[in-house]
Amino acid sequence: MKNIRSIITLGCLAAMAATSGAQGFRSGGGITDIMRAGPRLGPPAARPAPSAPSAAPVQRSAEFIVALVNSEPITNTEVVTRVERLLKENPDAQRVPRNELTRLVLERLVSERAQLQLAKEGGIKVDDVAIDQAEQTVARQNDISLAELRRRVAAEGIAQQDFRNDLRDQLLLTRLRDREVESKVKVSDVEADEYLRDQRNVSVKNAALENLNLAQILVAVPENATDAQIATAQQKAQGLAQRARAGEDFAKLVQDNSDSPDRANGGAIGMRSADRYPSLFVEATQSTPVNGIAGPVRSSAGFHVLKVVAKATVGSGDATVTQTQVRHILLLNDPKRTTAQAVAQLAEFKRRVQAGSADFAGLARDNSQDASAKAGGDLGWSRPGQFVPEFEEAMDRLAPGQISDPVVSRFGVHLIQVIGRREAKLSQGEQREAARAALREQRIEEALSTWMQEVRARAYVEFREPPQS
Repeated sequence: MKNIRSIITLGCLAAMAATSGAQGFRSGGGITDIMRAGPRLGPPAARPAPSAPSAAPVQRSAEFIVALVNSEPITNTEVVTRVERLLKENPDAQRVPRNELTRLVLERLVSERAQLQLAKEGGIKVDDVAIDQAEQTVARQNDISLAELRRRVAAEGIAQQDFRNDLRDQLLLTRLRDREVESKVKVSDVEADEYLRDQRNVSVKNAALENLNLAQILVAVPENATDAQIATAQQKAQGLAQRARAGEDFAKLVQDNSDSPDRANGGAIGMRSADRYPSLFVEATQSTPVNGIAGPVRSSAGFHVLKVVAKATVGSGDATVTQTQVRHILLLNDPKRTTAQAVAQLAEFKRRVQAGSADFAGLARDNSQDASAKAGGDLGWSRPGQFVPEFEEAMDRLAPGQISDPVVSRFGVHLIQVIGRREAKLSQGEQREAARAALREQRIEEALSTWMQEVRARAYVEFREPPQS
């Protein structure tokens, strides 16, 4: 099991990595690496709350202001907390001289504070329902209960309200960057086709361009496990790998033995680019053929036995993906209706459908505020990355026929039902859309970096005393 600092970083990375979407919610697609700011980072360090009792595991020096950003202070505690968190989370950071790391952390805090002020000025808000959902997502993606997540947060000396404030800030930054940067990045058909041609002409295969569909069996290892517990889990995983290699049905092995929430889909994670998988999985399966078994490999969650379901290269004629047929009911953000009221309404719709007193498609036609309403909410067959992360994360957890709980996204609140899944070859048009998404990601990174520099340059920043550990 991951410690809470890993949960904060990795859970939020998965839950809140932002791509922009058009109306409706479809998405458009060294030390520098350690400190790179952007929507894929975990939440900022908790802001100090002097009135709350301190349970911090490290000794902190006296409080004082180290910088002002448009008259808003950044304190020494904030910088020290962020440095300590970074050192614990990222081994690469330990190779950086402490004074240089502190300087970079302070600069990143300045940049984030300026962006948060811009979000406030722009009227961007995040309500408690969205924070509740983000908190639940962090817990779910780390295979622990919400109560256990909160216990670990407290054990790390982080007040619950500070943790929720961190999530709020991360969501604010995501929505601001979506509005100011990502929604403005466009890729034409000509550019997408050129990108496809370039990939087809690459003589040396780049693993990052490969699409993978992996299935896994997870044998979980408890946090603070004893050597005996670790050995037992490893032995179980090795036995399952041997049985899979001997020809036993992998999906059945998953169903009977896996501790991962994706067991409802036979352990299949879904076709996606290699850079959207943990590097541990990519390295373990790099030389494994389709239908081959790799592992077990060890992660902080436990031991993973991996099956390669499919491989394809972006731009190749044999590219296949896991497609999902999905429909939804969307209630848009509305000043006359709170998010909580929209959640309650959609929860009632779910209850009625499950009770057999209402039809999902009929409710969508009558109530959904999306262009898909006239089709009963049907969005057709989608490929990975086609929807914004909030929607897609919920969709991927559903087996065919299942209905989600209400899902809060940047567009409103959704009720989602998966109709079916299939493995399908990409048409030329779908390959173009996949190429468009890949090229757009590259441009977003560049545009985001430029925009953040511009926001930082416009802010009035006054540095006071240097931070002290």
